[in-house]
Amino acid sequence: MAIIEIDHLTKRFDDIVAVDDLTLEIADGEFFGLLGPNGAGKSTTLLMLTTLVRPTSGTARVNGFDLVRQAGQVRRSIGIVFQDPSSDDTLTGYENLKLHGMLYGMPPALREQRIVEVLELVDLTNRKDSIVKHYSGGMRRRLELARGLMHRPKVLFLDEPTLGLDPQSRDHIWAYVERLVREENITVVLTTHYMEEADRLCSRLAIIDHGKIVALDSPANLKLVLGGDVVSLGVGKGEPNLDAVKALGFVDKIERRNGIVQLTVRDARDRLPQILQAIGEVKSIEVRPASLDDVFMHYTGREMRESSAEGGWAERSMHYRSATR
Repeated sequence: MAIIEIDHLTKRFDDIVAVDDLTLEIADGEFFGLLGPNGAGKSTTLLMLTTLVRPTSGTARVNGFDLVRQAGQVRRSIGIVFQDPSSDDTLTGYENLKLHGMLYGMPPALREQRIVEVLELVDLTNRKDSIVKHYSGGMRRRLELARGLMHRPKVLFLDEPTLGLDPQSRDHIWAYVERLVREENITVVLTTHYMEEADRLCSRLAIIDHGKIVALDSPANLKLVLGGDVVSLGVGKGEPNLDAVKALGFVDKIERRNGIVQLTVRDARDRLPQILQAIGEVKSIEVRPASLDDVFMHYTGREMRESSAEGGWAERSMHYRSATR
């Protein structure tokens, strides 16, 4: 059963088509990843699904509610963890959660029960009475997760939930996210620039470019599309013999940039001597399995690190709204 149904959704800003006739279904309970370089339409799609930007045409339903005609019901059905922390750092963790519950009209008894539950879920019970400005970055992200879950949303949108955190804090957040999905029984839509994050957490991924979905499948199946291992060869100033490499029947793809020749090769470790004999002199060799970064490059022609974050949803929403006035 689909909890998000997107049907020919389109968003135009003057002559720019940001989202182009998008059709997609996300299943109830699915952990879904949305990837794309800046300007590809990923952020605009999320802004529409969270009712922050109105579609130009097409329809979408979240938890059975129409984005435009039933925006209030959509908002009550979703939780959002923004890229930039949005909790009040002059309040305690408990006070932030209480305020959120009051804004959602939660009865006092239920509100107090949920505060206890979500604080325990993200391991902040012992710090609930601490002022948020004294929290670490990881603790603030965990509080954001707790706040997004307060009203028991059917869908939780996570916008770059670990951006800027150190690797240890990032790994801890991943563990909390996996736990909340298991214990809260919700659907999660994740945007991220960390490919290992998408690989670990998501059951399916959509890669968006130029406003359209260019790839949609599980991380494992997307990596299989490349058809083999990745061999990166550092070449000298001399011209490598790429024609001889192309003639090898087990090399499926050749790319060259910045002094590196990158090959997609079936059974690379067994074939390496033949590759080296064919290409000529090399300065360095790296052999590894295909990654989601390689998949991203394959479909968009751009590396994910070229697509660093441009600001949070709220900032982009205000920009879009002012641009359409």
